[in-house]
Amino acid sequence: MTKYITVIGLEVHAELKTKTKAFCSCSTEFGSTPNTHVCPVCLGMPGALPVLNKQVVDFAIKAGLALNCDIQKFNKFDRKNYFYPDLSKNYQISQFDKPICLGGHIDIVVDGEHKRIGVTRIHMEEDAGKLNHSGATISTSDSSAVDYNRAGVPLIEIVSEPDMRSAAEARAYMENLKAILEYTDVCDCKMQEGSLRCDANISIMPEGAKEFGTRAEIKNLNSFRALERAINYEVERQKEILEDGGHVVQETRTWDEGNGVTLSMRSKEEAHDYRYFPEPDLVPVQLDDAWIERIRATMPELPAQRQARLMAEHGLPEYDASQIVSTKAMAEYFDEAVKTAKDSKAVANWLLGDVSAYMNNEGITISEFKVAPAHLAELVNLIKDGVLSSKLAKKVFAEMIKNDEAPKALVKKLGLEQVSDEGAILKLVEETLAENPQSVADYKAGKDKAIGFLVGQIMKKSRGKANPGMVTKMLKEKMS
Repeated sequence: MTKYITVIGLEVHAELKTKTKAFCSCSTEFGSTPNTHVCPVCLGMPGALPVLNKQVVDFAIKAGLALNCDIQKFNKFDRKNYFYPDLSKNYQISQFDKPICLGGHIDIVVDGEHKRIGVTRIHMEEDAGKLNHSGATISTSDSSAVDYNRAGVPLIEIVSEPDMRSAAEARAYMENLKAILEYTDVCDCKMQEGSLRCDANISIMPEGAKEFGTRAEIKNLNSFRALERAINYEVERQKEILEDGGHVVQETRTWDEGNGVTLSMRSKEEAHDYRYFPEPDLVPVQLDDAWIERIRATMPELPAQRQARLMAEHGLPEYDASQIVSTKAMAEYFDEAVKTAKDSKAVANWLLGDVSAYMNNEGITISEFKVAPAHLAELVNLIKDGVLSSKLAKKVFAEMIKNDEAPKALVKKLGLEQVSDEGAILKLVEETLAENPQSVADYKAGKDKAIGFLVGQIMKKSRGKANPGMVTKMLKEKMS
């Protein structure tokens, strides 16, 4: 069979965190009664004129700076003309040939390999309304209802270069982009609410070919899992077509999450089919250096910068640091915890281990996690000071989750203080050695595993309270 190279480019739509819409004063609040946040402007009534929300421009500049783009001092809005039920005025105010940002890049790491993905452009536009389908997908629905609350909500569309070669790379790009948008606070990135979603352009070409294959566009992917699964399915679908001697059709497809397949929606329009022309009701946007520098002065520490700091200041491995900075909330939790923790690496281990496991099991984020950063730091310190063994710390952690009670208070309440008294441990060691002469003989014969059994017996006698380090040390001393 022919070997194929996968070519992927993503068009990411990020709703901006403004309180009002792009060209009118209607609220952008999510989840309201359908068709209540609307007015003549966002519904496209005759004679209604748009007025640009300045915050939209500020956020677009901020996103562009974060993604290493060149900010275009002269940019303008255009009308993108097409007919669809969710577009009440039959055109979308967008940017075509003069967008606000050009160039840029995002760096990703997949399987330890670093790669730079190019960003072609970022442009401002308004969102369309939302179709609520009667069935599971548009392809399986008998009818659809239209909610225009989202119509006119400001977006930036971030268009990548076709630089990704696998679903894993596309996911890494999307995850890094989401983190950057969260850190800059230009988008709330709630993918489940549709405020961050992407269209994936996918094609394949035979190894050694110089031209890309015909692409298919998969619309409105709103989770990392859906993005990865949809790309993998689409690649295999296109391979089968080519292997059977067929031709891939350029089209728009939708992802059916339930059945794990992409489905055809319509033939893909080219840019000229949209009949773009300059928006006659809006003047061009002209920026100056002072405006751009004002936004630059508000830039926060971005994920890559934060990752470098955590590695330098706290000695975290690259992987641990990258996982912690993957969400702004997790990074802030870590920074708060290490203010009082005696072991930064231990804080990272708890966050990436027991804390993440609990959150995944409960389906919550770190923002919803009940244990305060200072209390997690206190738990780490109790282990560091020898008050708690790692095993007993897990019991305390389980209790902390219930009501975020301070670890020290829980240790006393539950009677879980680790025994580090030499006399008490020596007595347990001597008893255990006397009761297990065969294990002693095995250890002296060079069977190192025998000491593990003896440690286990002592921990059982002490109900897990004996300091395991002291137990091991005393056992070795006695048996030598």
